[in-house]
Amino acid sequence: MSETFKVCFCCSRSFKEKTRQPPGSIKKLFEAYSRNGKMSSYDLLRFVSEVQGEGHAGMDYVQDIFNSVKHHNVFHIHGFVHLNAFYRYLFSDTNTPLPLSRQVRHDMKAPLSHYFVYTGHNSYLTGNQVNSRSSVEPIVQSLRKGVKVIELDLWPNPSGNAAEVRHGGTLTSHEDLQKCLNAIKDNAFHVSDYPVIVTLEDHLPPNLQGKVAKMLTRTFRGMLFRFDSESCKHFPSPEELKKKILISTKPPKEYLESQPIQPSSRRAPIDRATSWSGTTNMSWRGENKIPEDDAEEEEEESEAVGYRDLIAIHAGNCKSSLEDCLRDDPEKPRRISMNEQWLENVVRTRGTDVVRFTLRNLVRIYPKGTRVDSSNYDPHVGWTHGAQMVAFNMQGHGKKLWIMQGMFRANGGCGYVKKPRILLDTQRLFDPSKRLPIKTTLKVKIYTGEGWDQDFPQTHFDQYSPPDFFVKIGIAGVPRDTVSYRTETAVDQWFPIWREEFLFQLSVPELALVWFRVQDYDNDTHNDFAGQTCLPLPELKSGVRAVRLHDRAGKPYKNSRLLVSFYFDPPYTFQIS
Repeated sequence: MSETFKVCFCCSRSFKEKTRQPPGSIKKLFEAYSRNGKMSSYDLLRFVSEVQGEGHAGMDYVQDIFNSVKHHNVFHIHGFVHLNAFYRYLFSDTNTPLPLSRQVRHDMKAPLSHYFVYTGHNSYLTGNQVNSRSSVEPIVQSLRKGVKVIELDLWPNPSGNAAEVRHGGTLTSHEDLQKCLNAIKDNAFHVSDYPVIVTLEDHLPPNLQGKVAKMLTRTFRGMLFRFDSESCKHFPSPEELKKKILISTKPPKEYLESQPIQPSSRRAPIDRATSWSGTTNMSWRGENKIPEDDAEEEEEESEAVGYRDLIAIHAGNCKSSLEDCLRDDPEKPRRISMNEQWLENVVRTRGTDVVRFTLRNLVRIYPKGTRVDSSNYDPHVGWTHGAQMVAFNMQGHGKKLWIMQGMFRANGGCGYVKKPRILLDTQRLFDPSKRLPIKTTLKVKIYTGEGWDQDFPQTHFDQYSPPDFFVKIGIAGVPRDTVSYRTETAVDQWFPIWREEFLFQLSVPELALVWFRVQDYDNDTHNDFAGQTCLPLPELKSGVRAVRLHDRAGKPYKNSRLLVSFYFDPPYTFQIS
């Protein structure tokens, strides 16, 4: 059979249609575990144990493989598997490089500071940071993809009588705060029951903070988490916080003290102990009487105090000295925020201080202000220094976002990934600037790929011929481990064969991800995108695996995938939980 491409109204080009034939290396692999062209259930069990590293597998596991490919009608009558059935199994969804189930695999009973958390930035924006539309849609989409930290910017509306969500100082539109809160409530636990943190960047006067406090209480009700104890030296664990929503913002005290008009000196100061320490505030509970002559002044401050009592995680910025910013209060963990540029400057000389701070406290990193196109930065600068909340523009695209999506495919995609032990060792602080010895080498062999002919139109890549695919592959991790390669170009093939192996030496494999990007080579124009994915090494399964590809936004294609083998040499045990 041939495949025809029309060149002009009177001419066409024909190409011999390629079929899904197993490459020679796969045929040899099949022959090594079969007899007379047939693989019995025992032969298949030996293959999955020895090649795929599935040491736990039994006959039930093998039967599941049989069931997964029986609809291809490629079995011998007595239950033996021949080459084509074996090949279909290798490409099937049951043969993934990550654990098949969305089961949570990490210990979730450690303090919140021991986890990386899937974090969004300006979660309400649909596009750029200058003039795009604000909406609840990106909030819903983020939560349904597993994001667990949602950011809302709160500003007074033009009338000054209510709070609204918008990106201040820009031409972006505003969105109704109540709609945003409802979207969070309705979708917070769509992916997992682990807590959702709502970070509020508020620019509100005390009276509007009071209104927001009532909206939060009314909307979230029993889901809203507040601390009751007098002192808490560590954050609670994700397990303890299941089905809870936590508010994180700066306390109103910071807002009040920043105002030019201070409260009257006639009044005794109201206790400003933070809600993190669990102080019970009588003003919020309506148990303190306010003198009539001070009622008007006290009203605004009382509103702010009520708002303060809803804050589960107190936030601060790094506008003071670096020492104050990274000071660890043993009685009161907290969250600080800094932009990517500030972090890059700090870690040049104080990297271990940041790591030490993140043992008990939370650090949120956000994009620098010049990223008006909603692009993103290298998340590993934050992760390698223990930063839990590396905030990303989820509406963006590109390799950095793919790395973020890859990281949170780990741990069942629940939105929380336990930090590796090297970042939690209080005796020997991890120093990302040090050049560490190589621990293992990841060997990756790319065999072939398929599915593009089903996911894309015939002329999507080339108007006059089948596509010319090549694969870029690399490691995202600490600087020493970061490297990339590319395969040769498979010319005019919908079912390309490469037979290329790549070696990646790894000094910190716990923080590494392997990424793939498939492109169609074009001589005269830019290369066409044909799929991508990113896989966290701590959960990568060895053996020959079907690597499913995703589009630019991270949505998986239905059919497009690569056939790839992964092996660690020497074998490596990841220390996560």
